[in-house]
Amino acid sequence: MFSPQGPSPRELAIQAMSSVEHGYDLLAPKFDRTPFRTPDGILDATAGALRPLGPFGDGLDVCCGTGAGMRALRPLCRGRVAGVDFSTGMLARARGAHPDAEWVRADVRALPFAGAFDLAVTFGALGHLLPAERPALFAGVHRALRPGGLFAFPLGAPPPLASGWYWALLGFDAAMRVRNALWRPPFVMYYRTCPLSAVRDDLAAAGFTVTTTPLAPLGRRQDDSPRYRLVLARKPGGS
Repeated sequence: MFSPQGPSPRELAIQAMSSVEHGYDLLAPKFDRTPFRTPDGILDATAGALRPLGPFGDGLDVCCGTGAGMRALRPLCRGRVAGVDFSTGMLARARGAHPDAEWVRADVRALPFAGAFDLAVTFGALGHLLPAERPALFAGVHRALRPGGLFAFPLGAPPPLASGWYWALLGFDAAMRVRNALWRPPFVMYYRTCPLSAVRDDLAAAGFTVTTTPLAPLGRRQDDSPRYRLVLARKPGGS
């Protein structure tokens, strides 16, 4: 799962015992060589699904990390593109990789934008927010978008009960809950806290109109349901 250039077990252990912010500062130099970075296939499938809905003006990557999402966001936008994250280390890597973009350090639960973007995306970040924190994020994205603006992100289908992945993710979340009960500061990273139904309800409560579309290039499960869907949350208004 990790390349030889990726973090060592010791480095991962130190990160896991840190806060989310400091942990990602530590991991930033090697983050793109870990399985935690959103794969290019997901980024490309997202861009492909969004392309017929554009072009867009200005774009924002929420919880941008090292800037991998620019692979999807930049070709879709005719105006400026920006990323926001609270890890200084991750932003430094993003700035080095994409010097033409704007990079903003901020807590995504209190986004510092109002009516500034036409498209917002996020990749693999919702697990870093407790369910009670999602409304603040979604309200901030809603505020950051112009009328008619779109917030989009891929969401994977939960693995079936008989799958090894189901039990692996269940075990990871359980271990993380034990870690956070016994150790401070907490490191928030859960894989099973953002089911589509709950995410859809939180987006609707923030004022979005919500639809989804299958990400066909990412395949289908044995029951013929899509492995990934793209959540499309539209802010009402616009022409």
